[in-house]
Amino acid sequence: MPLDIGIVGCGTAGPAAALFLHRQGHKVTVYERVPEPKPVGAGLLLQPTGMAVLARLGVLEPVLRDGARIERLLGKTSYGRVVLDLAYADLRPGLFGLGVHRGTLFRALWDALLDEKIEVRCGVCVDVLPDRHDLVVVADGARSLHRPPAARVRPYPWGALWTSLPDPDGRWAGVLAQWYRDTRQMLGFLPSGRAPGSGTPEVSVFWSIRADGVEAWRARGRDAWFAELRGLVPDLPVEQLGEVVYAPYFDVRMYPYVQGKTVWLGDAAHAMSPQLGQGANLALVDAMVLADCIGSGTLDRYSALRRSHVGFYQVASRWLTPFFQSSFPILAPARDLVAGPLHRWGWYRRQMLSSLAGSKTGIFSELPTLLTDGA
Repeated sequence: MPLDIGIVGCGTAGPAAALFLHRQGHKVTVYERVPEPKPVGAGLLLQPTGMAVLARLGVLEPVLRDGARIERLLGKTSYGRVVLDLAYADLRPGLFGLGVHRGTLFRALWDALLDEKIEVRCGVCVDVLPDRHDLVVVADGARSLHRPPAARVRPYPWGALWTSLPDPDGRWAGVLAQWYRDTRQMLGFLPSGRAPGSGTPEVSVFWSIRADGVEAWRARGRDAWFAELRGLVPDLPVEQLGEVVYAPYFDVRMYPYVQGKTVWLGDAAHAMSPQLGQGANLALVDAMVLADCIGSGTLDRYSALRRSHVGFYQVASRWLTPFFQSSFPILAPARDLVAGPLHRWGWYRRQMLSSLAGSKTGIFSELPTLLTDGA
C-alpha cells in the first residue's frame, strides 16, 4: 500500500531516501529550509559501500565522472614515519574510494529528484514535524532540531579547517595523504575531482583545530597558518589555497532510529568524527535499508538492521580519533610505534581495509554484498 512520506532535509540521506521511496510508488514530499539548496563544505570520501548505493540509484556515473579515484590512504608523522599505508586493491582487486566535492554528489541526487518530479518544498523551516504524513523521515543533519529527548548530542572539542587547492598536474592524485605532528596537528589532502562548473581538478585540504581555537587562528592571520602548513609540507603552494571554512563535528547517539511514525537517517541519527570517512556512506546505506524495509513491510526491523553497521563505526571513531586529533600528545608515541608495523600484519590489515571500505559491522563481521569495484 503506497504511503504518504515526508522527508525533512535535502543533504545526502534525504534525497537518496526520496528517490528509493518514490520508485516504490510512495507519495514523497521533501522539506528543505534553505530557499536554494546547495552543498556546504569541501570534499568528502565516498567508500565502495556508498558507491554501491549510488549505483543502485542510477546516479553513480556523473559522480564517477567528476570525482577522483582514491587508490590508497597514506599517513606520515612530521618526522617521516609511516603510520598508515592502505591500498584498497589489497582488499579486492579493482576496489577504490572516490574523492568528490560535496557539490558533485549533491548535484547528482538533486538532478535525479528533478528528473523524477519529486516534490521538494524549499525555504520551508520545519519547526514541528508534520503529522499529516503516514511516515516522517528526519534527515536534516548533525544539527537536527528534531531528535527525541533521549538522544545524546555532544560537540567534539576538535573540528577542521577546510579549503581547496587547484591540482592541474595531478600532484595529489590517487592518494588520501595525511601528515601528523603528535595529536595536535593534522594536515590532509583529499583529491576531489572537479567542482561543479569547473574544469580543473582540485584537492580538498583539511587542518585539525580545536573548536575553541578558531578565533585565535583568525586573529593570527593566514601568514602564521601558512608557516604551520609549510612546517609539515615545505613546498605547499599556500598562496593558491581557496576560501577557508571551519567544520565542527558532533557525536550523536540515539537508539532506536524508528519511533512511532518517525525515522531518523544519516547524521541526524548518528553523526560522528570523520576520522574514518564514513558519514555520507552510512547516510546512503541508511536510505537504501529504509526503503528495503518499507518495501517488504518490515519497518520495525530498520533499527536492528542498522545497529551493528552504524555502531561499529561510532565506537571505532570514538576510540580512534584521539590518537590523531586531540589535546593528548602523549598518545602519539604509542600510535607511531605500533600503528605502522601492526597494519602490515595480514589479518589486522584486512580489518583496517574493510573498515576503510565501509563494510564492517563488527570485529569479525562485515557486509560483503555492499562492496563494489565502482563499475
